[in-house]
Amino acid sequence: MQRKKLMAANWKMYKTPDETRGFFTIFLPLVRDHDRDEIVVCPPYVDLATALESVRGSNIAVGAQNVHWGKEGAFTGEISPTMLLAVGCTHVIIGHSERRQYFGETDDTVNLKLKAVLETSLTPIVCVGEVLEEREAGLTEDVLRRQCTRAFYKISAKKATKLVIAYEPVWAIGTGKTATPQIASEAHRLIRSEAAKTFGQEFADRLRILYGGSVKPENAKALMSEDELDGALVGGASLDPKSFAAIVKY
Repeated sequence: MQRKKLMAANWKMYKTPDETRGFFTIFLPLVRDHDRDEIVVCPPYVDLATALESVRGSNIAVGAQNVHWGKEGAFTGEISPTMLLAVGCTHVIIGHSERRQYFGETDDTVNLKLKAVLETSLTPIVCVGEVLEEREAGLTEDVLRRQCTRAFYKISAKKATKLVIAYEPVWAIGTGKTATPQIASEAHRLIRSEAAKTFGQEFADRLRILYGGSVKPENAKALMSEDELDGALVGGASLDPKSFAAIVKY
């Protein structure tokens, strides 16, 4: 089955509104006629308005890097799915490894966030992946199974139609180490089989699974030529407009 690739930029904690405007001034002309892949940029919250204004009328979508599961309430510093929709976001990253590592995100909070987002029209990009110690201990399969099982808990295939998964081998993020296309494919196949168990094979065949872990212009083509890889979640290399454009055009 042909799945349209999704090329997503995760800017993490980089760029001011002015820098965001500058990025799109260079980036938009480079990908103006590119419709082979879906493109989404996920800047920090403070840059969302500028990003949305910059991409108006283009083929680029804008997403957020995190979300809370409540609709509203006394949750200082948090942003709800309805707020993201109200400003014009179409995508949101859930459970990024840095959220898990530094901010107490768990498989259970990922599940709560995913359920809340699936009640809206937002497209959730749910991140899963193992750390170096887990890979070296031969626990990759166990970790991915656990993360998927808990993320998908009590969610129906009907509700989950917009779900996107991003496989992030945490040992390959910002380290310069990249999972080989074969290692990535194996992990993606495992994730797809977990999705099939929960949502059925037809759903799993349609499910887009992105790869995120030191994706660069130099390795994008080899990674994206793997049938199992349905796009990329790009960190550091997405901060430079020419670099991200080269990855999108792999």
